[in-house]
Amino acid sequence: MNRYSHKYLLSRLVISIFIFLLAGCQSYPSDRGQQYGNQRLSQSLTWVRESNAKGKPVNVKSYLEQIAAINQSSPRLYNGNRETFNAVQKWLESGGDSHRLSQFGLHAYQMAGVDGFGNVQFTGYYTPIVEARRTPQGKFRYPLYAMPPKGKEKLPHRQAIYAGVLDKHDVAIAFTNSLIDNFIMEVQGSGYVDFGDGKPLTFFAFAGKNGYTYRSIGKVLTDSGEIALADMSTQAIRHWAATHSEAELKELLIQNPSFVFFQPIMDAPVKGASAVPLIAQASVASDPSLIPAGTTLLAEIPLLDQQGKFTGKYQMRLMVSLDVGGAIKGHHLDIYQGIGNEAAHEAGFYNHYGRVWVLK
Repeated sequence: MNRYSHKYLLSRLVISIFIFLLAGCQSYPSDRGQQYGNQRLSQSLTWVRESNAKGKPVNVKSYLEQIAAINQSSPRLYNGNRETFNAVQKWLESGGDSHRLSQFGLHAYQMAGVDGFGNVQFTGYYTPIVEARRTPQGKFRYPLYAMPPKGKEKLPHRQAIYAGVLDKHDVAIAFTNSLIDNFIMEVQGSGYVDFGDGKPLTFFAFAGKNGYTYRSIGKVLTDSGEIALADMSTQAIRHWAATHSEAELKELLIQNPSFVFFQPIMDAPVKGASAVPLIAQASVASDPSLIPAGTTLLAEIPLLDQQGKFTGKYQMRLMVSLDVGGAIKGHHLDIYQGIGNEAAHEAGFYNHYGRVWVLK
């Protein structure tokens, strides 16, 4: 071997080592359940001959309860998806093997996810229970509002509402003891109110919004360095609120000008935008421009520990799209977790990723 060949081989070796190190630096994050295949999905929904989901759905009972609720509450929505619902039920009765979907006439379309690798964003929401009184009493001084009368002018933004601009309309329908509870109830879109009088809880249904664009206060807190992105959760926001003054909390909340109004309904179940009672962990809010109401989804959900950290394991669930949300756009699904504190704990931690197949 002459010296020129030796130099050539040495230079190739150096280049190869550089490329190897560079590739190592371009690793993808996986701490929130992200997965990466060999190639990107080029379409928002990509037909696959059979899904490569692992395992079988663990929530067959709750999924079938959700389908029954659709049939009872919205025959039109049920009939529009009847063929899919029936085919899924037959598939489940045969064992629910995700590699046998086509044998039951089901076509699976994988969602491309937020990054094109199939990583669909999962968050969670729930139905809170808040304490309140019908009139201001001591610590119960934070109003929940009914929809104000609509005039020619736009409804007021959050800062003006906090300043009392709605007082003249007499639309306060309850007074709670926590401003952050009110805000979180707005984000969830509805809630149950305990008036402390021994009577059944009153459901406060979503009645409308003021028309301003929703802005995430979680993003405000992470962008300002108040909460680390890795630690962001509803629990972290609550802790921030508890350790800051009311003035500081209001200053944070008004960064989101959007405001939600409510309508009290006695003895009502929790319903989504499709006017169908929601079954915990069997229904989701989605972007209707991508995932229409009534769509059945086979979802690979990342499992979290009690601290909200990804365990490295996944769970297959069947869910139906029955709700919408101001912050739910594109390849982002919001899982309904149920009612009360335990559901709040589950929902508060979710900001993770999993794979999803639309079944048709």
